[in-house]
Amino acid sequence: MKKIIIIGGGIAGLSAGIFAQKNGFDSTIVEKHHTLGGECTGWDRQGYHIDGCIHWLVGTKKGTPIYNMWTTVGALDGVEIHHPESFMAVEHVGITVNFYRQLNQLKSSWLEISPEDIEQIEEFCSDIKQLHSFSIPSGKPINMMNIFEKIKYIFSMKNVSPIMHKYGKISVKELSMKFKHPALRKAIASFMPEGDYSAISVIFPLGTFTSGQSSIPKGGSKALAKRMVMRYISLGGTVETSCEVVEANIKGNKLKGIKCKSGKSFEADYFIAACDAKVLYEKLLKGRYPDQEFEKRYNNPDIYPLASNIYIGIGYDGEMHDIPRTLKFPVKSVDIIQNQKPIEYLQMTHYGYEPSFAPKGHSVITFAINQFKSELDMWEVLIKDKEAYAKEKERIGEEVINAMEIRFPYMKGKLKLLDVATPQTYARYCNSYCGAFMGFWPTISGKSLVHTGYIKGLNNIVLSGQWLQPPGGLPTSLITGKDTIMRLCKKIKQPFISV
Repeated sequence: MKKIIIIGGGIAGLSAGIFAQKNGFDSTIVEKHHTLGGECTGWDRQGYHIDGCIHWLVGTKKGTPIYNMWTTVGALDGVEIHHPESFMAVEHVGITVNFYRQLNQLKSSWLEISPEDIEQIEEFCSDIKQLHSFSIPSGKPINMMNIFEKIKYIFSMKNVSPIMHKYGKISVKELSMKFKHPALRKAIASFMPEGDYSAISVIFPLGTFTSGQSSIPKGGSKALAKRMVMRYISLGGTVETSCEVVEANIKGNKLKGIKCKSGKSFEADYFIAACDAKVLYEKLLKGRYPDQEFEKRYNNPDIYPLASNIYIGIGYDGEMHDIPRTLKFPVKSVDIIQNQKPIEYLQMTHYGYEPSFAPKGHSVITFAINQFKSELDMWEVLIKDKEAYAKEKERIGEEVINAMEIRFPYMKGKLKLLDVATPQTYARYCNSYCGAFMGFWPTISGKSLVHTGYIKGLNNIVLSGQWLQPPGGLPTSLITGKDTIMRLCKKIKQPFISV
């Protein structure tokens, strides 16, 4: 029986471990943190549960290949799915623009706001509907397909490819400017900050959401990861937690073993790096096996941006059933990072559909504020002064509460700050480069990275996870974890078992 060591116990590592066990390997997951799941997690504060990851999960529609895979790994097996009425609501000068799940409802509500935009609204809704035939490919990786499988795959993309190409050539701002009404413009532009970001960031999420392919598993992110851990252990997999890998023992073209900060060492026939790509190439491999595609992206952050979050948890003494699950509302000069441009909008999400997340009669609310290169650099500097870092987090939390009390006066005195996570929180707990919670964001200038995970010069270690292909996130982690074991089965000439 071949031994596999999996570095990292996030969704990619758990996926790889589950499929490793299903295919007769002896695997061990070695994880830095005391809890598996990586960035798919949540935490408890003052009687509330803060869900730290899933805003919408692609793969919740029964009968789709990706749903079947989520079920195979235990993530969605027998789990109730919450289907929010709208993806997001955006307020602008007294008008609320809803991105409804039902396309007819979206279309009619937008036409009510702006009849003069009828042509653009109809085109937009038609393009979204054309994506309904798309399901994330979760079978063989393209480079493992035979000619007939490739032809079938290309044919399956015939309705989708023109739309992705169309929106891949324009920015989010350019898409927004196609609409005449300022509220519709603002709603679309709010998907991404100013810049070169591709409009795929708008059309793709709405395509999966309105087709029923992306919703929210009940119980949240941490519960989903726990179910995968249970499935892995039930299959005979073993776990080593609080065990950060810090050293790789390489001899010739093979990785012989790894050493952890705790002093533990592990040897194996094969290794899977289900961790941050930057950590793998620079820290574990000491820069001796550079990858040109990754280097190009890390060295050009304007073309290949990374993003993180300030993630704020707030408890509310009240219920929020009459407020959309995710709401963006304008704020006046909220100073999120000192010496940076104040933000104009806050994005709020509440969890009224999860009664166990808050005391009875209360609600838990989160705010996600994107952070990019300049802010990420500032957080790296700030964390070196622990007192200043803590004060800045507290100040940001109070700024957000003040903004909420202005928007919702009836909440005044009923809000309390639970927690503020920063990009450095992601870096500290998950070893993610710059605290990035996704892979490289799509821009017009950038080219999507599709990577096999192979490392030139080493023949028994493979990178897995969201860094390997767009759009990143949990589905990519799930699929690439499986793909890694599929490739390994091919290497040792044994059939791959998928269920």
